[in-house]
Amino acid sequence: MLVPSPWRADFPAIAALQRQDQTYLDNAATTQKPQALLDALAHYYANGAANVHRAQHLPGAHATQAFEDSRSKVGQWLNAGDSGQIVFTHGATSALNLLAYGLEHHFSPGDEILISALEHHANLLPWQQLAQRRGLKLQVLPLDPDGLIDINAASRLIGPRTRLLAVSQLSNVLGAWQPLTPLLAMAKAQGALTVIDGAQGVVHGRHDVQALGCDFYVFSSHKLYGPDGVGVLFGRHQALKDLRHWQFGGEMVQDADYQHASFRPAPLGFEAGTPPIAGVIGLGATLDYLAGLDQHALSEHEAALHAYLLQGLQARNGIRLLGSPQVALVSFVVDGVHNADLAHLLTEQGIAVRAGHHCAMPLMKSLGLAGAIRVSLALYNDSEDLERFFEALDQALELLR
Repeated sequence: MLVPSPWRADFPAIAALQRQDQTYLDNAATTQKPQALLDALAHYYANGAANVHRAQHLPGAHATQAFEDSRSKVGQWLNAGDSGQIVFTHGATSALNLLAYGLEHHFSPGDEILISALEHHANLLPWQQLAQRRGLKLQVLPLDPDGLIDINAASRLIGPRTRLLAVSQLSNVLGAWQPLTPLLAMAKAQGALTVIDGAQGVVHGRHDVQALGCDFYVFSSHKLYGPDGVGVLFGRHQALKDLRHWQFGGEMVQDADYQHASFRPAPLGFEAGTPPIAGVIGLGATLDYLAGLDQHALSEHEAALHAYLLQGLQARNGIRLLGSPQVALVSFVVDGVHNADLAHLLTEQGIAVRAGHHCAMPLMKSLGLAGAIRVSLALYNDSEDLERFFEALDQALELLR
């Protein structure tokens, strides 16, 4: 099966990795970067770096314009309708912590927060710690055999004490799109706030936050072919108004004296200190690049490559897939083989995959596993990458068995 990638040449690191005999299949952790991003970063640093929102000089004006242009591009990418609903953070984890602290006043002892059993630590630990601070109950929505949040169980658990629902759009372990529409409807019926962790989902297809109907949506730039150290928090205007400020200093201040201060509303009110300026500008360049691609061709490419990966793994004896993966990634275990041993032998053959608990330790424990191997795909991967992976996998399993 031949699945070429017409976008491979747009990513210089792929050619560099090939020269190092490396095949990169750990894209769910972070992606390689397009030339358009590298050019934007070089242009910003080479033509005069400056801080944003606080200087009248020309470099500051240029930086501020480029920074705010990126905010508009993110708003358009998510169909947010208004870039004033886009807050820049230092990552999805940072955005979720912002919410957990900024919404703390929203809860009273005995209130309930609902997450699911498949959550990444970033969408578990901030809520877990909030529950401990405020005497709340953290409810965990169970999964069905396909790795989807169990809707019937959710209908029983989401109730009048539910104040917030926080779930992933796409599992970083199970590769399954979650049933957000009924889940969000149930939560809204109880007057609960809704948070979507889009760190994995935002990479695959275009997602409309107005159609989703969530209160908050977060993602990380580095998984979306953008720079690391940048995250995005979308919040509906009314939901953002309910947030309390949680970090202080810099341009988020409206007025201050020694004993009192007032603070700006979102978005600037939640961007304390110097933001990741170059990264935000770089994310804007990445979104320009992605917006110029044929989305239908891209979806077909990802689907064909994922089908080839599934077919190859299912054809090999003793391999068990986790859940029913639908897009871009597959996690698996091998009977009688430790995932760390297999990852070590794959690494020795130049295959970059992820092994371990994938920052979803409770999920792995519930599956009775110490960890798993995860192969995750990007738009620059092709069938030759998978053929090299399969060859290395066969050699590794022959040694380990």
